[in-house]
Amino acid sequence: MCGICGVVQLNGEPVQAATLDRMNKEIAHRGPDGHGAWIDGPVGLAHRRLAIIDLTETGRQPMRNEDGSVLVTYSGEIYNFRELRAELEATGRHAFHSQSDTEVLVHGYEEWGEESVCKLNGHFAYALWDSRRRRLFLARDRFGTRPLYYFTDGKRFIFGSEVKAILAHPDVPRGVDLAALNEYFTFQNILTDLTLFKGVRLLPPGCWMSVEAGKAPVLHRYWDYRFDPDPPKMEMGEAAGELARLFRQAVTRQLMSEVPLGCYLSGGMDSGSITAVARENLGRLCTFTLGFDLSSASGLELGFDERERAEALSNLIKTEHYEMVLHAGDMEQVLPQLIWHVEDLRVGQCYPNYYVARLASKFVKVVLSGAGGDELFGGYPWRYYRGLNAPPDQFQRSYYDFWQRLVSDEDKQRLFRGELQGEMSHHPTFEVFRSVLDGANLPLESAEDRINACLYFELKAFLHGLLVIEDRISFAHGLETRAPFLDNDLVDFALRVPVSLKLDPESLVTEVDEDDVLKSRMRASGGKLVLREAMSMSMPAHVTGRAKQGFSAPDASWFRGESIDYVNSLLRDTRSPIYEFLKPEYVMGRLDEHTSGHINHRLFIWSLLSFEWWLRNFASGDVPN
Repeated sequence: MCGICGVVQLNGEPVQAATLDRMNKEIAHRGPDGHGAWIDGPVGLAHRRLAIIDLTETGRQPMRNEDGSVLVTYSGEIYNFRELRAELEATGRHAFHSQSDTEVLVHGYEEWGEESVCKLNGHFAYALWDSRRRRLFLARDRFGTRPLYYFTDGKRFIFGSEVKAILAHPDVPRGVDLAALNEYFTFQNILTDLTLFKGVRLLPPGCWMSVEAGKAPVLHRYWDYRFDPDPPKMEMGEAAGELARLFRQAVTRQLMSEVPLGCYLSGGMDSGSITAVARENLGRLCTFTLGFDLSSASGLELGFDERERAEALSNLIKTEHYEMVLHAGDMEQVLPQLIWHVEDLRVGQCYPNYYVARLASKFVKVVLSGAGGDELFGGYPWRYYRGLNAPPDQFQRSYYDFWQRLVSDEDKQRLFRGELQGEMSHHPTFEVFRSVLDGANLPLESAEDRINACLYFELKAFLHGLLVIEDRISFAHGLETRAPFLDNDLVDFALRVPVSLKLDPESLVTEVDEDDVLKSRMRASGGKLVLREAMSMSMPAHVTGRAKQGFSAPDASWFRGESIDYVNSLLRDTRSPIYEFLKPEYVMGRLDEHTSGHINHRLFIWSLLSFEWWLRNFASGDVPN
């Protein structure tokens, strides 16, 4: 896993070595083990190395083929690279000079062209220069675990693993994308390929792009989640048995590493099952958990600390277990540097993840997480009731109403300053939302179709946002995070499993507040049925039967108590940069509702704090490091 960046001067001007070096230095945290660059006239590729496989000099990048006609800079891991290497060597046309998975990308492109990306089972983003065709080829993995951003103005094409590498180029202007801002304050996410940085876009997951001088960039989707509208008949025992086999295979595949590897361990079924399989293969390994000081918490927040369950599971599996505790005030200490690393604001309150990644990085270089299990197998039952109950012609609007996590359409005139609303009106967020759901290509006539459409949306939008954030959180500490649930074979099987084997219909409850539901065990115990059955073959019943426990700090209480002075100092000061975009009276009103205990606005307050620090870090001038 690494960091990449590069420039193609479409006007033929030479790439400046100093500019490419400055871009590469901005992402030095992604690759502390080395760096490399290659320039040939109007093309420059650069790389920061986090050495995981083939720690020798033969694994350095950018990497080229024998005659130098194909070069690649790459971030990620290809878990089936040994099988692909054997297939390529069998042709007699390719000679390998390293033990790195990177070399498979070079020779795979020589052999299969664009179709080579379809053969990869892994988490990756890469840019490949084809000197014969004078073409840049960029690709991102199926699920979007590794980001790849780009900017083009017709004269140059600039890309990077992080936006800050692009901003280091002197010809990239600064500005806030108002359409993306509208999306963010609707969904606490950005569902299109836009970013808050005007002109900077994110290559969508499951896509490749080709760039040639004199032509518009070509974007091609090579893969998408496809739920079977007429799924095969499966018995629970048969489905659980196959899922258990594929799960074990996926975890084992992702254990490949020449450096220390550990696991996040929450005490829940997903992370516990991953840890158990890893322990069987590797012997004793390190696990990591983060807990919270709940002395000022209340209500559902009193169940937020997972340390006791994680310790019990660690004792059962026999791991070397480490944990830390967050207190009120830890958020404000880390927020400026956290937002500098995150830069592309997305879902959730991610500072706990930042702290636990920092803890893990002190002991290991690779960590396994349970990301993807909930979205594939229906782990959020309270979100799907509209799929069960809404008529087909009302489903999209009903589901959209639920996903307005921060501000409703009705309140946007009260939130955004008047001079911004005209431009935002050309980018209606309901149409953005509908375009995502339309991609599911499901008839929506049956309840099963509509629930699968819900799962599709969560995989494409919610999970993708989590993965983008996780990439930043881990690489801020030189740590690689892997997600065994996001294995090609396992995902393909999950898409064929009928809804009836994933969800208990009685779990599809009615209206629920997303701010409060994250820890509601009563409402979160009826999902992931087939996964619970599969994991029961290796996990005790009290673990597989446990309701979902999300990972969140008791921010609702902290924003009313210990952190209130910090919140007020930033958000009640009308000179704060956010008020160039937002109306103070609306923000103050929501703060009052929260502090009085009338309405829980923790997600909105977190998003305001994040946007405030985003503006301070990135809106103008040099990017602070």
